[in-house]
Amino acid sequence: MPTLDIDRLDKSYGEVRALRGMTFSVAGGEIFGFVGSNGAGKSTTMRIALGVLAADAGVVRWDGRELDHAMRRRIGYMPEERGLYPRMTVADQLVYLARLHGLTPAAARRSMERWTEVLGIAPRRDDEVLKLSLGNQQRAQLAAALVHEPEILVLDEPFSGLDPVAVDVMSGVLSEQAAAGVPVLFSSHQLELVERLCDRVGIVQAGTMVAVGSIEELRTTDERRWLVDGPAGASWAAAVPDVRVVSAQGTRTVVEAAGPGPDDVDQRVLAAALAAGPVREFTRQQPTLVELYRDVVAAPVPQEVSA
Repeated sequence: MPTLDIDRLDKSYGEVRALRGMTFSVAGGEIFGFVGSNGAGKSTTMRIALGVLAADAGVVRWDGRELDHAMRRRIGYMPEERGLYPRMTVADQLVYLARLHGLTPAAARRSMERWTEVLGIAPRRDDEVLKLSLGNQQRAQLAAALVHEPEILVLDEPFSGLDPVAVDVMSGVLSEQAAAGVPVLFSSHQLELVERLCDRVGIVQAGTMVAVGSIEELRTTDERRWLVDGPAGASWAAAVPDVRVVSAQGTRTVVEAAGPGPDDVDQRVLAAALAAGPVREFTRQQPTLVELYRDVVAAPVPQEVSA
């Protein structure tokens, strides 16, 4: 499968270093979640990939070749700020954009009809964009990114402002595009959704990629934590050596090994719980993407990045 490669991008705005060595790749058929705080460099990276901004250094490649204007026409882009013409109808706008990408009038019309149907805005085709709800404007914006049948999808906050039904529809569309071999790169602050939908995730801080991998790879840490659904309260767990209580709600207690600890600390936890009462569940817990993200962004910025 061809790969979209972001290779050592640098970008400054005056004295502000927006990107420093930004590097990652998105393979064909993969959904890649791009997460980070506001101002971390996500939108700047996407705009450089689209050619909207020029990088100070670095290169963006598709299938081993540096992206040029012709290749960028094959990208479907959805900006964070909605970029549709407010007084054009949805249908006219999508046909117009498809024609700009080289589709014939008939093909552009068919594609417009297909995507407005898939995204649930077919009844609003003849409405001006400004008359749509924010959620339907977001659907129309995604249709604009898809109407020319792109080979690459780059989406900046595509789920912003959507209700749960619309989120499911859009998630299904992105999964179908990936299944067809399209690399899908999208940014989002909805980390639970990213965790559910993405094959791999990159966490950005201060213009550089600080963690990247599959959810399972990112969640594999040296931290040892267990969930116990058994005796109410946490007094039984507080008495176990080399263990600290993370949380306790009713009968559900989360405990964590304090430091390296002995290899059998899990058995000690289980034995203490059983001694205090019946145990209905005892499972090893891995951190969620939300917890991983908090740990990463709370860490000090590396000196070479902050310089």
